[in-house]
Amino acid sequence: MTEVMAVDCGVFVDWSQMGDVSRDTAPGKIDYKDLKELKQHARSGQWAKNHSQRSAVYQQLLKALPCRTVTPDAAVYRDIVGNSNSKRNPSAYPLPEFVDGTAVPCYCLKAESVGSVHAVLSCIAGQFPDISHCPSLPAVTALLLHWSADEAQCFESVSRMLACNEPGCRLLDQTFLAYQSACMTFGDLVHKYCPAAHKLMVATATDVLEVYSDWQRWVLGDLPFSFAARVMDVYLVEGYKVLYRVALAILKFYRKQRTAAGLALTKQDSAAVRSDIQAFVQNIGKSVTPDKLLEKAFSIRLFSRKEITLLQLANEKSLQQKGITVKQKRQNVQLAVNADNFSSEIVSAKEIRDIWSWIPERFALCQPQLLFTTSTHGCSLNRFYSHCEGYEPTLMLIRTTDGEVCGAFLSTDWEEWKRGGNKLSFFGTGECFLFRMKPEMERYEWVVIKHPELANAAQSTDDEQTGKPATDPSHLSPFLSARHFNLNSRNTSMFMAGNVDSIIIGGGEGNALYIDSELNHGRTERCLTFDNPPLCAESFQIALLEVWGFKDAMAS
Repeated sequence: MTEVMAVDCGVFVDWSQMGDVSRDTAPGKIDYKDLKELKQHARSGQWAKNHSQRSAVYQQLLKALPCRTVTPDAAVYRDIVGNSNSKRNPSAYPLPEFVDGTAVPCYCLKAESVGSVHAVLSCIAGQFPDISHCPSLPAVTALLLHWSADEAQCFESVSRMLACNEPGCRLLDQTFLAYQSACMTFGDLVHKYCPAAHKLMVATATDVLEVYSDWQRWVLGDLPFSFAARVMDVYLVEGYKVLYRVALAILKFYRKQRTAAGLALTKQDSAAVRSDIQAFVQNIGKSVTPDKLLEKAFSIRLFSRKEITLLQLANEKSLQQKGITVKQKRQNVQLAVNADNFSSEIVSAKEIRDIWSWIPERFALCQPQLLFTTSTHGCSLNRFYSHCEGYEPTLMLIRTTDGEVCGAFLSTDWEEWKRGGNKLSFFGTGECFLFRMKPEMERYEWVVIKHPELANAAQSTDDEQTGKPATDPSHLSPFLSARHFNLNSRNTSMFMAGNVDSIIIGGGEGNALYIDSELNHGRTERCLTFDNPPLCAESFQIALLEVWGFKDAMAS
């Protein structure tokens, strides 16, 4: 990092709201050559009390961003708008359409400084005509204005964030496609890392994804200034993934508060749940400190940046298949199951909605399509294969003769069983999961999601026994691989298998589900892959088995 001259970067700030933040203290350390030290200082709030230091560090971070060759700078702003630190009338600078009606949060700005945010955003709209949807930009601009010497400097800072072209290092969603896929990705991450909070959302909100669509606003808009500034510290150092972390932490604290308050879990309109979360975030300082929020955020053992990027791309692809384009400004995407067109002999429309809330968001875009049912197609494994092969993913539902209901979400085409001949070979991905509906609703995911250290242990065991890995290490990612064959019997990645005699779901020291060739008798026990209890009586008779595919909701 190169040296930056210290200038007065507090001209837009209402200092009566800034607490014990020093305006005049010398900047202190701003020249970071060690990335590890920079991260540590960002996470620990090293710059929180020194306004000049934070401003100088931000300017260095932003100037270091790799950007497009032609990126508008402060001089461009001065040529177009001029450079006034005096009061501007916000109405003279209407907010761009791409902010989607999002108001400018004041944070600790002077009341008259809001007009400056409007002016900067107006100029951004003229210089970045390709932006079609960016509702977090008013908050980002308002925050950066706190540490800007003038509007032109703020404009250049925002421009560099928008023009950043380092591969895999986007800072802001700039299209509805990117924004909506980020919401879906956040929903997927909630499934994995906040199962208790997700369960609360399913129990209380009519449309869970509608609630999750606010996740960016919680972080960039609703958080009080002292929290948002600390988030900005790590966001500029570590990138977009930080926003996911903080939003997940917010949801965890929200669930904790709801649980502690003993509030009844009654279904509400999604708007009521969204308002409740927003009120919690806006008043989060009553129960959580900025340090505690970041501590919680960085304690989550999140997937790697590469895996999250792959998941985001998969979600974008699924949206494009539904007709969402890069240039599109906005479109309502139907994600909920259409109860009018759903009829199962095993689960109700409400229960299928609950199951749908666990499914990866890119598949939740689709409506359920019945592929196979023993009541119509008979109790034959051959007929099961003939009706289910060619579909990916599928959902299996089982009702036992004792009235117990369980099942599995299966990520990979059943046709893969043929690759092993009649030898039972496992395939599938870490997106597979098991569930039971009765006597109570519970989901069991891939054990590696909660215990990633098991992946390394499984690899080490494999190395010791065979002298070489059985599969490429990428199979340990839920999103990178689709097939696994001939895995060690103790492996934690044995998702699904089949031959002419039986099908198995979940393996490793036991089978989570074993079903015979007549689809009549089954067994269930704990397995290493899902670390599940028996899903029903350990030995059971099948009263009915259904398999559902995922039909394009917009084509129906």
